[in-house]
Amino acid sequence: MRKVAVIGAGMTLFRRRLLETGKEMCFQAVQMALEEAGLELKDVDAVVSGSAPDAFDGVHMKGEYLLDGAGGVRKPYMRVFTGGGTACFSPIAGWWHVASGLADVVLVVNEEKMSSITPHPQYAFANIWDPILDRPLKPNLVWIFAMEMNRYMTVYGIEKADIARVAVKNKRNAVDHPAAQLADPNITVDDVLNSEVMAWPVQRLDISPPSDGASALVLASEDVARQVSETPVWISGVGWCIDSTMWTNRDLSFPEYLARAAQQAYGMAKIENPRKEVDVVEPYDPFDYKELHHLEGLLLADKGEAPILTREGVTQRDGELPTCPSGGLMGVGNPIAATMGIKTGEIYWQLAGKAGRRQVPGSPQVGVCQAWGDLMQFSSVMVMRA
Repeated sequence: MRKVAVIGAGMTLFRRRLLETGKEMCFQAVQMALEEAGLELKDVDAVVSGSAPDAFDGVHMKGEYLLDGAGGVRKPYMRVFTGGGTACFSPIAGWWHVASGLADVVLVVNEEKMSSITPHPQYAFANIWDPILDRPLKPNLVWIFAMEMNRYMTVYGIEKADIARVAVKNKRNAVDHPAAQLADPNITVDDVLNSEVMAWPVQRLDISPPSDGASALVLASEDVARQVSETPVWISGVGWCIDSTMWTNRDLSFPEYLARAAQQAYGMAKIENPRKEVDVVEPYDPFDYKELHHLEGLLLADKGEAPILTREGVTQRDGELPTCPSGGLMGVGNPIAATMGIKTGEIYWQLAGKAGRRQVPGSPQVGVCQAWGDLMQFSSVMVMRA
C-alpha cells in the first residue's frame, strides 16, 4: 500500500445563499486547491465527487451535473455520498485510489447548494421514514437530534450551559476563518440559552443552518508529493462504520459506530493512546452537543467527560486538545458534504502550518478529522500526520 499525502486544499465562502451555481462553486474550490498544490488539471488522474442526497440541490444525478465543474471531463470520475459523513468519506475514497496504485494524483471535490430548495431542504426527508413505526410521529431531523441530545444530557447529567459553551467557542474561532458564515466574536452562553427553542433541548444557536459551498483536496502519491510539495501532510489511518438505522435499537448517549471507526483509523495509524498522541481534532459539529458526543466517540474523552473539558478550556484553540480551531460547522457553516474544507482541509492546513490566524500553538504533528451522516448512525474518521 502506497503512502498518500494531501498537498492542496481550497474552499469557497460558506453562505446562506450564494449566487454561484454548484458547478461554479466546484470550479472555484478546485482552482484554489490546485494552485496550492502547484499542479494543473492535466496532472490529475481521477476525480472523486462528494455530496449529500440529490434532493438537497434539487438536481437529479448530481454527480453527473457537477462533473465538468469538478474537473472530471475525460477522467475516471466517481461519486460517493454518506450524508454528512461524506466530508471525510470522499477523501477516504480518494485515498484508496492513490494508495492502491490506481492513480498518482486524485482531486476530491465536495459541493452543496441547499438554498435551491424551497421552503427548506429538510423537506427532502419527508418520505425517508418507516411508514409504520416512524411516519405517524411526523418526525423531522431537528426532532430526532433533539431526542439524541436529550438522551446524552440525561444519561450523564450534563447541563445545557456546558453544551452552549461549544457554540460560543466555535463561533468565536470562526472569526479568524475567511470563509465563515456564522462567526460572532461577542456571542455568550446566555445568548445561546436565550435563543428560540426549535425542539427541546435544541435551540436556534445550538444548530448550524443550511449553507451553500464547495471544497476541494488534492491527494498525491509519495513520489509526486515529495516532488511538488514542501509541506505534504500524510494520511496515516482511515476508518468508517455504520450502525442500525433504527434509533430505537441503539443507545443514543454514546456513538458506538464512531468508536469502532476511530479504532480502525487509530490501528492503521499505529496510535495506541489517542488522548496523548493527537494534537488537534476537527469533529463534526452540526449541533453543539455533537462536538462533545463525537469527542467521546473518538475516544479523546471518557463518556460524559467532554463537557468538562470544554468548561475547563482544554478544547480551546490554545488548550491541550484544540477542537474545531476552524470554527467548525457551528461557526463557519454547514453545506453538508462541502464541510470537508473545515474538517479534512483544516487538519491539512493546521499540520502544514498554513492555518494563519487559526493556527494552533506549537507544531502539531498528528490531527484527526471526523464526519457524521446518514440517520445518526454513520461516521468516517481520518488520521493525518505532518
